[in-house]
Amino acid sequence: MVELEQVKLLQTWVVTGGLFIGLVFGVASQASRYCSIGALSDLLLMGNGQRMRLWLLSVLVAVLLVQVTVQFELINDEDSFYTSTRLLWLSNISGGLLFGVGMAMASGCGSRNLIRIGEGSLKALVVFLVMGIAAFATLRGLTAVWRSRTVDLIYIDLSSRQDLPSLLEAYSGVSPDVGRGLILSAVVVLSAWALIKGLPGQKLTSKQWLAGSLVGLCVAAGWLLTGWLGFVTEHPETLEKAYLATNTRGPESLTFVAPLSYSLELLLYYSDSSQFLSFAVATVIGTVAGAALSALRSGGFRWQGFASTQDLALHLVGATLMGVGGVVAMGCTIGHGLSGLSMLGLSSIISIVSIGSGGLLGLRLLQKLSLS
Repeated sequence: MVELEQVKLLQTWVVTGGLFIGLVFGVASQASRYCSIGALSDLLLMGNGQRMRLWLLSVLVAVLLVQVTVQFELINDEDSFYTSTRLLWLSNISGGLLFGVGMAMASGCGSRNLIRIGEGSLKALVVFLVMGIAAFATLRGLTAVWRSRTVDLIYIDLSSRQDLPSLLEAYSGVSPDVGRGLILSAVVVLSAWALIKGLPGQKLTSKQWLAGSLVGLCVAAGWLLTGWLGFVTEHPETLEKAYLATNTRGPESLTFVAPLSYSLELLLYYSDSSQFLSFAVATVIGTVAGAALSALRSGGFRWQGFASTQDLALHLVGATLMGVGGVVAMGCTIGHGLSGLSMLGLSSIISIVSIGSGGLLGLRLLQKLSLS
């Protein structure tokens, strides 16, 4: 059994590691202009698929690295909520649509607004605060009651876990190892085609190749940190297995909806003995700090405010929709789009398609508003 002193040391390592992962993610994202809604906007409105290539590269790296760790049993994917047997499909779709519309209105998703805070955007700071409050309300407040009494009641209990290898085994008899190999082969082929010539516009620069790879590496590092280094088979106080310094009490990686709420909660209730600095909160702090370092180094730091009352209104509504939608969908463009996809979770596939559809609707709405 691990001693209590060792547990405390491991908790410190998990939090410190989360801070470092956030720093790397912040630097890479700021330097490469990594942004999901930006990638969608560039592709659909300007016919430039460069930033979409960047996103696909990060997904490819994350999926390959994380599945290797799963294959070698370094982390237990069964303990991740992305692979549970309950498929909350209506929550994934409705929450994803809300989040997608919101990120278009708020000039980016949760991670992008953290990057913009590091670049000096006061607009992004307002988005962070409103999004965090909306997420908190949807986790444990008024909208949480509405969520639990509506969309959360509609789900499918699957006969297996919802990661694609397990589903293949359950419905076709293909072993998980073979299924994983087939899926990864398909991911590599499709991603390579899209990266090389499947998307229009500019190719990735060497700087973007590095940044996209680092973002994917950060996701894999998060899973390893919380699911391997921070895992103890028998906690000295509870005598049960435990994932240290995580809010979900399971393995975690990068996501930026609920962690914004956890950050505000820690700030407001810091003296409460139940509060603690978690891996997720550390990644939020690290992301802002990393973006600030990158922006200051490149000369990209500048104070920014709202251009008009309409601009403020759009960001307030967008932040609220992201906070609510992200919790309902149980993830965001990073949570589902990278961490969830790296686990090959069916709910993440449904959610990211819904987020993309919502983002498209939001962009069309902004176009109409600009013409009116």
